Amino acid sequence: MDIQHLVDRLEDLIDEGFHWPLTKFTMIDEEHALEIIDQMRISVPEQIEKASRLINQRDRLLAQANEEAARMVQLAQERNTELTSRDAIVQTAQSRAKGIIEQAHQEAEVIRSGADEYALDVLRELESQMIRNLTTVRNGIAQIMEKREASRVRIQEVYDQAAAELSAELPELAEVSVTSETTPPAAAE
Repeated sequence: MDIQHLVDRLEDLIDEGFHWPLTKFTMIDEEHALEIIDQMRISVPEQIEKASRLINQRDRLLAQANEEAARMVQLAQERNTELTSRDAIVQTAQSRAKGIIEQAHQEAEVIRSGADEYALDVLRELESQMIRNLTTVRNGIAQIMEKREASRVRIQEVYDQAAAELSAELPELAEVSVTSETTPPAAAE
């Protein structure tokens, strides 16, 4: 599955979450968010495998270029040998063979250089995409953690306020000390 699609799904999940009124906090389905993050973990190796396939393809192209260069060198050498056997055209044959060999080397270098550049561009793009995706995931995690902490603090405040009001309304409970360390059962993690 495409990592970008998973990032979009995570963003949609955050957008569809319950927005706390008068705050910037949103409650989301943690299980669904973790499921998307697990799918991201699976997808990243797929992207790496794709890059590996590109590198293998580059290696095949290099091997073909080297074989072609070797074949051209061999042809040039055979041609050179054939031409040198003729007295009248020895100089021309040697010059031509050198030109063919040089051309073969140049073509092989051009193919090798092009394959290296292509693989490098693909790997750089993959690296950039992975960095963007990792940043998005980290930002999502940070938002969820901030929302969790804000919810915990808000629940504690509501609990403390309720305890204070209850204490004021029921004088017999005034003797019982309620500290800010006490957390309501729903806020316990």
